[in-house]
Amino acid sequence: MTETHATTPPRGPVFPPGRYGRRREPRRRRPWLLALLLVPAFAVAATVSVRLYRQYGDPTYQAKVITYTQITDSQIVVDFRVTVPSGGAADCVLRARSRDGAEVGREQVRVTAAPGEKHPVVSHRLATTARPLIGEVVRCGPVR
Repeated sequence: MTETHATTPPRGPVFPPGRYGRRREPRRRRPWLLALLLVPAFAVAATVSVRLYRQYGDPTYQAKVITYTQITDSQIVVDFRVTVPSGGAADCVLRARSRDGAEVGREQVRVTAAPGEKHPVVSHRLATTARPLIGEVVRCGPVR
């Protein structure tokens, strides 16, 4: 058996001289250009995030269904409690769904709390197009 010595290849590709055109030097980087592009992108993302948080996730406006009663082929009565700022108001979206999950009724309801009250309880009669199985509060948010 003969002994061979391992050699380390040079770094990077090695091209024969005079072939493949002239090699260019690496370009200078421009970090300010990247910052110029990223700052507006972050501003747009922050604006969208705040808007979505206020619309769907604001903990100041929370609703909980207490009960739903008086179910007929054309209505359901939904009793719910809303957490609002003290003495404030909220717009809540209610919906009714049938046994197969189809939406059979939807309405926006304004809930106003008495001065100093933070948890008003509301009873609302929701008209439906078919017999509902359940009444829900989809979301509540600030009055627009």
